[in-house]
Amino acid sequence: MVAYCIIEYPVKTLDKAFTYQIPSHLIDRLKVGMKVIVPFQNRSVHGIVLQITDHYDGTYELKEIEKIEDEFLVLNDELLRLGKFMQDITLCNLITAYQTMLPSALKVKTQARDYNEYEEWILLNVEEDIALEYIKTHKKSHKTEILERLLQEKEVNKKELNASSLRELKKLDLVKVEKKIKNKKEDKKITLDNKILNDEQKNAYEKIKASFNETKTFLLYGITGSGKTLIYQNLIKEVIKKGKTALLLVPEISLTEQIINIFYENFGNDVAILHSGLSNKEKYEEYVKILKGEVKIVIGTRSAVFAPLTNIGIIIIDEEHSDTYKQDNNPRYHTRDIALKRSEYHHCPLVLGSATPSLESMARARKGVYDLITLKHRANNLPLPEVCIVDMKEELSKRNFVISELLDEKIKECLEKKEQVILLLNRRGFSTFITCSNCGFTYKCPHCEISLTYHKSTNTLRCHYCGYTKIKDDICPSCRELGLNYMGMGTEKLEELIKEKYEQAKIIRMDADTTSRKGAHDKIIKAFKNEEYNILIGTQMISKGLDFPKCTLVGVINADTSLNIPDFRSSEKTFSLLNQAAGRAGRSSAPGFVIIETFNPDNETIKAVKNHDYDTFYKEEMKVRKILKYPPYYYLANIKIGSKDYKEAKREASKVKSYLEKTLDSSSIILGPSTASNFKRNNIYRFSITIKYRFDPNLMKSLKTLDEIYGTNKTTFLEIDINPLRI
Repeated sequence: MVAYCIIEYPVKTLDKAFTYQIPSHLIDRLKVGMKVIVPFQNRSVHGIVLQITDHYDGTYELKEIEKIEDEFLVLNDELLRLGKFMQDITLCNLITAYQTMLPSALKVKTQARDYNEYEEWILLNVEEDIALEYIKTHKKSHKTEILERLLQEKEVNKKELNASSLRELKKLDLVKVEKKIKNKKEDKKITLDNKILNDEQKNAYEKIKASFNETKTFLLYGITGSGKTLIYQNLIKEVIKKGKTALLLVPEISLTEQIINIFYENFGNDVAILHSGLSNKEKYEEYVKILKGEVKIVIGTRSAVFAPLTNIGIIIIDEEHSDTYKQDNNPRYHTRDIALKRSEYHHCPLVLGSATPSLESMARARKGVYDLITLKHRANNLPLPEVCIVDMKEELSKRNFVISELLDEKIKECLEKKEQVILLLNRRGFSTFITCSNCGFTYKCPHCEISLTYHKSTNTLRCHYCGYTKIKDDICPSCRELGLNYMGMGTEKLEELIKEKYEQAKIIRMDADTTSRKGAHDKIIKAFKNEEYNILIGTQMISKGLDFPKCTLVGVINADTSLNIPDFRSSEKTFSLLNQAAGRAGRSSAPGFVIIETFNPDNETIKAVKNHDYDTFYKEEMKVRKILKYPPYYYLANIKIGSKDYKEAKREASKVKSYLEKTLDSSSIILGPSTASNFKRNNIYRFSITIKYRFDPNLMKSLKTLDEIYGTNKTTFLEIDINPLRI
């Protein structure tokens, strides 16, 4: 018998199955989807078995599979199909697709490592009558007590027995030691949530429940605070009653902890979690629990969509509009596409939940591709917070550069009432760039040609693209004068300013810098929820999903940050960010108030946020998208061509454009090549070509050909992103 295997190297020339002979001692053990060790070019490499067959024409002599690397880890039929599907839609190598599905400890090219913890157990090593004879002929002692206990219990944990007596019994060969995997299962206390669904929630629940065992996609559009999580809980309860499993995806690690706690309280040990904040060991343990079928619910971020659940009854993507569901590096998949495929395979509903659905999802819902369910009211009929727009142009004349007069007044009110405040500034660091007032010098990344961000807590300048870091000098490196000015503002600088302005306040910051350590997200969220702090300052990670009953005021500093990004989705992202942030206020009995500071108070997106008016925003933005031929009216594909040599990058980009013009349908629009938005990154000069298309039968074939051509090019690289979120 022979096996077709793919090997660990993610190289285009090796993106195919290689044939190996199955040795006789492995024939009964080897299964499709197993991780194996195979010989390849005079070395041993890892691989995955794709097919086993007894049909081979014997054209040439085959090498044998050396061994099974992991008998426990088997990619099932669905996951094998899913890998091929991902290869087709992203043009990645098949091995790359499978690598993406697995946690770090189980990746194909990772050496097998035992993460299990073991306990030693003591068993009798002789017949029972010999043990009884020893007990009868010897005085009562620790040794006889051990033997008596073993006769009753058959096996006893070594920790419970007298060590010296045990050593003597082992010398006499009366007992033996066996290692067993430690059972670390902790019984999570279930606190049943008796919250009753209101009429809107019940209607949504019944509609989705009626589609169990069907491949159907629902867009659950519910305003902030409308109780979407409670609907998810009830749907999952029903799915589990039917003996099936559930997959719930969230966009941020910061949201995971809060939702996990809710689900632990309702489902106990039936929950497994998967996200990047876990250690390799923790990911392995959670993955193994899922593989063994020990859990019914998986909650996690983007990569959790590949969880090896079987018999899935429902898939839910919360905050479906979030950018984090799209992977930036290869394979550039969108979680929604993978979830749709799994929904088809399991004949189960897919629920996309959001207070600000992506335009693509809403367009599909209004065309009838998705079923639209709307929640128009907050749970318990709480009112939406009042939103006030502050024109910062007027505030500048009053010398209020960061905190407006109104925001200052409202913060003081909240502090007096012992209520809480959230301040959103979607830019981390202390200063966005440093420049010299004497000579005009600006610190830039030597690899990416962008301004370095200053982080005061570590006195470092960092590139947020490649990670380059350097210690800041006190004097200008160019003119050697003390003329350095700190321009722009990040969350770190805002925190310092707020501490100076409100000395009585207890302030905490939540951004990528303060949450880099394990468990930091949960620690900050718990501390703020327990009212250990009055003011929470943060980036977009604090804008969605979090529920703080005592928070009555949300202030958005420099709301134009995301609006001014040169991106066709900037209005959509801004509306979503501001609307979600506004939704953090007034989620309990006290009314909420939101202040948005902007230099563009007449902007239509800002106005729509003020009125909590998604529908108007959607209609206006769709008009713009139609005129400019952007999604959802057109699909996009983006190609990045890069090289360390500027001239070569430019030349190859022109060649790619010429090839596309010859091969694509005339209805497709080819834009570029132009310099990429981050032109130089990691010493690579990058050019960009964007394709707008509706139905182009030649597109995927042309892109695949380009991918194969440049897959072997050592000086020029080519990246293809189909349906990119940004170009």
